[in-house]
Amino acid sequence: MGLLLLISPPGYGKTTLMEYIASRLGIVFIKINGPALGHGVTSLDPEEAPNAAAREEIQKLNLALEMGDNVLICVDDIQHCNPEFLQKFISLCDAQRKIEGVWRGQPRTYDLRGRKVVVVMAGNPYTESGQKFKIPDMLANRADTYNLGDIIGGSADYFKASYLENAVTSNTVLAPLANKSQKDIRTFIRMAEFGERDATGLEGSYSSQEAEEILNVMKKLVKIREIVLRVNQEYIHSAGQADEFRTEPPFRLQGSYRNMNRLAEKIVPIMNDQEVLDLVLDHYRNESQTLTTGAEANLLKFKEIIGLLTDAEKARWEEIKKAFKRHQLTRGGDSNDPVSRVVSQLAGFQAGLEAIQETLATQLAKAQSPQLNVDLTPLSQSLEALRSGVETRLEHLAAPAKAESRPTGEAAQVARQLSAGLQALRESLASALGEVHSGVTARRLETLDANITAVYNTLETLKDMARQQSLNLRAAQDLLAQRARQGTVEIELTQDMLANESLFLEKFHQLLAEREQRQIPPPYSHSPAKPST
Repeated sequence: MGLLLLISPPGYGKTTLMEYIASRLGIVFIKINGPALGHGVTSLDPEEAPNAAAREEIQKLNLALEMGDNVLICVDDIQHCNPEFLQKFISLCDAQRKIEGVWRGQPRTYDLRGRKVVVVMAGNPYTESGQKFKIPDMLANRADTYNLGDIIGGSADYFKASYLENAVTSNTVLAPLANKSQKDIRTFIRMAEFGERDATGLEGSYSSQEAEEILNVMKKLVKIREIVLRVNQEYIHSAGQADEFRTEPPFRLQGSYRNMNRLAEKIVPIMNDQEVLDLVLDHYRNESQTLTTGAEANLLKFKEIIGLLTDAEKARWEEIKKAFKRHQLTRGGDSNDPVSRVVSQLAGFQAGLEAIQETLATQLAKAQSPQLNVDLTPLSQSLEALRSGVETRLEHLAAPAKAESRPTGEAAQVARQLSAGLQALRESLASALGEVHSGVTARRLETLDANITAVYNTLETLKDMARQQSLNLRAAQDLLAQRARQGTVEIELTQDMLANESLFLEKFHQLLAEREQRQIPPPYSHSPAKPST
């Protein structure tokens, strides 16, 4: 009961592992090729297959179901399969253990309860940003999922060691280790990683020259392993991002066991570090050429990962990332549509304003630089000594005057003035230094900004009040005009009166005074008053 789901980037031996397990368990291994099925296959009926290759794969699947026991069904590369086709396995992977199939043109219901039928699915969820890897959630809930290409939990050391263990058979110098104990391989890996020279833990028999060559090759493979592993991690990280959230072109170079084996087969003991690095660069330069238009961006990203970007390449990489971000704004829009172009320009303005806002917020959020404590004690002592010396000298010069009984306080007064001046100078220097190094300037700028904002808000309020006053005056004019038509009173309002409330009141009182002098009937009389001009 259940389903075994293996996921990883290409080249980690998912299918090979299943073949090995089936061979060790002594059960029949039947592989269903997902790319041959394609997205057009949704049924287990061979007659509905769109082509001969898909029809043969469906027949193999029905043959495995017809066998009904001691069989391992491996559906490989399920990212190329239709999710509706994968749903057919839901009932087979739960307690029912039943599935509908077609054998020799006749529909069949296969009941596999109590039978040794293993269902394994393998795929790459990172291909094409995961857009084609769609496994039904009800099937995924019934699966035991294992990621063979990523570091999960506490298996980092074992995962790193697996790169070297799988590369043993690809190198002619390391090939003898494949027939030795697994403990010997781990011992040489430990010696290469930590620089140990103690080979007492080896179970096999190795000459000194043979052991030295194996160790030299293993040290070079450890360095290559670190690069390939970083490439693998960046590939998984990039493939796991949605396109709308990307800030740089997708990274499609891979760092799998297959890449490690291709590099390992070219390593010889006499190579130096630069030759090994050149070998890795040439390998990934060739790999990037298969990406056509993405070759430049992926190769520059690879050099950034391993820290080998030159200044010119770094500038080019930054230019590519900026262009990618600009194109992200127009992604999905028609370049010939003027509305799309306007929207993209507005989005660019918004992005620029957000960048400015973030920069200002970051700078303002930074803690003020620590206040520079300036020790003014030596300066204070020098000034005090100068003051004392001047005061003593003035008193000495004033002594003959005292002897002659000519009372004068000029010397003491000059001494006090000089002392006060020096003290003020010391305080001014301390204050100036304190202001420069304590962020007073920043606070003053913030205060100035707040004052400007307050002035702007005040002007806006005054403008609103003036607009409201104008509306009130116009309403009063309309009301007086209406009452004038009813025979009550009529006042001719001018533009100056609308702009000047005091002028309006003065005119109004003047009109009332004239009416009282002429003894005009009150406004509520039945005889309508003739409107004045």
